[in-house]
Amino acid sequence: MKKDKLKLAILDMNNDEPNQGLRCITEIVSTFNDDLEYQIFNVRAKNELPDTSFDIYISSGGPGSPLDDGEWRKPYLQLMQDLWDFNKTSSEQKKSVFFICYSFQVMCHYFQLGELKPRRSTSFGILRMHKTKKGHNDLIFEGLSDPFYAVDSRDWQLVQPRLTVFKNHGSTILSLEKIRTHVELERAIMAVRFSDEFVGTQFHPEAEPVSMEAYFGLAENKKKVIDSFGVEKYNQMMDRIDDPEKIELTYNTILPKFIRNAISKVNQPVMS
Repeated sequence: MKKDKLKLAILDMNNDEPNQGLRCITEIVSTFNDDLEYQIFNVRAKNELPDTSFDIYISSGGPGSPLDDGEWRKPYLQLMQDLWDFNKTSSEQKKSVFFICYSFQVMCHYFQLGELKPRRSTSFGILRMHKTKKGHNDLIFEGLSDPFYAVDSRDWQLVQPRLTVFKNHGSTILSLEKIRTHVELERAIMAVRFSDEFVGTQFHPEAEPVSMEAYFGLAENKKKVIDSFGVEKYNQMMDRIDDPEKIELTYNTILPKFIRNAISKVNQPVMS
């Protein structure tokens, strides 16, 4: 007998602005076609949201302030609270959720895990990420070196973690941004496991090297990067795109491991 496929919801937080991330997410999800069927919801631009019947949720990155008080915000956070409460109280299979960049910032602010504030300048490029002690033992990072590399593109940061709040939620810090010996600035938190089922990254684990190289190879996009960040930053990024031990490894590791683990959780027999 053919088994029913699990349901995965992709929450598009891009507010109808052009992006590469959503396509990369769907490409990763599509590799699990034998196990999953997915549906995309345009959250910020069209106020579309799934219900709580899906098995797995991936909430994307997006532009703008994570403190944006649009119409979407209250229903989105209510959905996340409902999923959180379901996982805490239900004896049924748990709901797994992955938060990327903008969504990560929104949830860290919602859970009051630290201070969410604008950076002095935009962080952009293929940058080093460092695992914490907890991160070394987390399944989504298995197979990645320390440091590992990921695409970072953000104007905001989570700093000054409220460790008591982390402890009360059962949350842990998995990754921090690169060590900067030449500046006396706090290192931003780059990944958090909110619970066994909720996890998120400030960086973009869905970034895929082939399309990134093509995108930033176009003259207009090359000019934008050089005008904003300089030719040295552009050249560094293009050098790192080709390295199979950098974002290609991250792309093949984090989201696939999250999805694989979420599928296995749903397929485990429920303890009565």
